[in-house]
Amino acid sequence: MSTSIRTTTLPLTGPYDLREVALMGFGHRDESSFDGVMRLAFCTDALDSQVGVEVRQLDGALAVAVHGEGDLGAIAEQVARVISADHDGEAWAAICAADPVLARVHAAAPGFRPSNFYSPYEAAVWAVLSARRARRQGIALRRRLSEQHGALFALAGRPEAALPLPEQLLGIEDLPGLPTDRIPRLHAIARAALDGQLDVGRLAAMTPAEAMLDVQRLPGIGPFYSALIVIRACGLADVLSTQEDHTRAAVQALYGLDHAPDDAELERIAEAWRPFRTWAAVSLRAVGSRLLDQPSR
Repeated sequence: MSTSIRTTTLPLTGPYDLREVALMGFGHRDESSFDGVMRLAFCTDALDSQVGVEVRQLDGALAVAVHGEGDLGAIAEQVARVISADHDGEAWAAICAADPVLARVHAAAPGFRPSNFYSPYEAAVWAVLSARRARRQGIALRRRLSEQHGALFALAGRPEAALPLPEQLLGIEDLPGLPTDRIPRLHAIARAALDGQLDVGRLAAMTPAEAMLDVQRLPGIGPFYSALIVIRACGLADVLSTQEDHTRAAVQALYGLDHAPDDAELERIAEAWRPFRTWAAVSLRAVGSRLLDQPSR
């Protein structure tokens, strides 16, 4: 476990609630409680080290404590992307206020923002581990892979393990619980990462459609997972994915439609969400479900 700890802060604009972000439940994250610290353990975007990070909310900022090596500024930028602290929260609040449905959702959880994947590399690994299995099984596999082959950090009194770096992943020949035909897929992801194909800057510089087609060249990555890798690992705030059926269902329920919207209708409704279509869709799914669970008055 690393003993090197450096600190920095991330400024915030607009409503922000770290608890909402930490407890969102996305990908391998499945926390049921929050003690004031969001714990992150990941491979840096540069793929040259693994770090553990403790995030705490202050007045108007987030305090970030980094365990491990790597460029502190770049790590802070990566953390901001992962916890959606890298966009203008006041602008987001204004978009919500202008749409009656989003206004209700935002009022229910003003500080909610999406939690994202650590990087396209880590999202692609998650795609292979979680495909065609229950999410909880995918979480257990990822934890096993990280604990056995990655790096372990003690973060605010709890152990958190980061995935192996790509060169470490290439050395893995088997993982208990993972079918043997998935290992070559993990190796292909590792090689693509080392070749720069999964660099977040490279993918973000493309149009989302181009980037999604690009990552679908990886074995085992289809349209659904390519959307997750591009949108939710690059931290794109304004992309509407039509691959996510839960978004369609949330729009139908919250906007009072008597039918599931097709792509054209979904895109028409989402025009009012620009430039935060990703955030709006995630909020409708994650926070909107609370509104639907409330008894009518």
